[in-house]
Amino acid sequence: MQNWIFALRSRSFVLLVILFLVITAFVSSGITESFDQNIISFFADNVGNSTVDIVIQYVNESGDVFNMLAFGILILLIPKTRRIGITLMILIVLSTLLTGYIKCGVDRDRPDFEYEGAPFPIELSRDTYALFCEGGNNASYPSGHAARAMIVGIVLGYALSERFPRGAYLLFLYPAMISLSRVYVLQHYPMDVIGGIVIGIMLTGVMAQRTKLYKIFDKSKT
Repeated sequence: MQNWIFALRSRSFVLLVILFLVITAFVSSGITESFDQNIISFFADNVGNSTVDIVIQYVNESGDVFNMLAFGILILLIPKTRRIGITLMILIVLSTLLTGYIKCGVDRDRPDFEYEGAPFPIELSRDTYALFCEGGNNASYPSGHAARAMIVGIVLGYALSERFPRGAYLLFLYPAMISLSRVYVLQHYPMDVIGGIVIGIMLTGVMAQRTKLYKIFDKSKT
């Protein structure tokens, strides 16, 4: 997974920025509206399995910013994984703030559907944080949950890539599950989570390079 870590001036970063701007332009102009509405309508009409609903809801809440921060602190307290924890903590805060301000700028309303699945056992989180910006909690694009989940998937996958070169990619199932859960509980459109995933990849590649995450492999050899 070495290619997932890159410099600010790298081709990878530039291409990801361009990709995100293109996706944002499509969403803002309404080009993806029909696609998004069809997908969210499908999920709105097909919830109702109580077991699936509850599982999806807990998967969804695992991406809440405070749960993510608690996980980062736990990793940070372990000496052998301290660099991983630092990287996660910085990225979780940075991605939460960045997606919050972008939401305010794009100002796309969340899906206007009433969830009719099993009642939520805990309050559904939206965790949009943008100072001096009104209406952020009701904005939809991009998904902060998807961005943070992608960050966790890349950082932990990278950390495990030396011992499990192929198995490390299984951690990408987590951002996939979080993204699915956000659409399932009718909090985001598909393009919202796609935009969040791109931001997560973009931020992680640069920040992990800045925090020198690759040094975790040097320590394991000494």
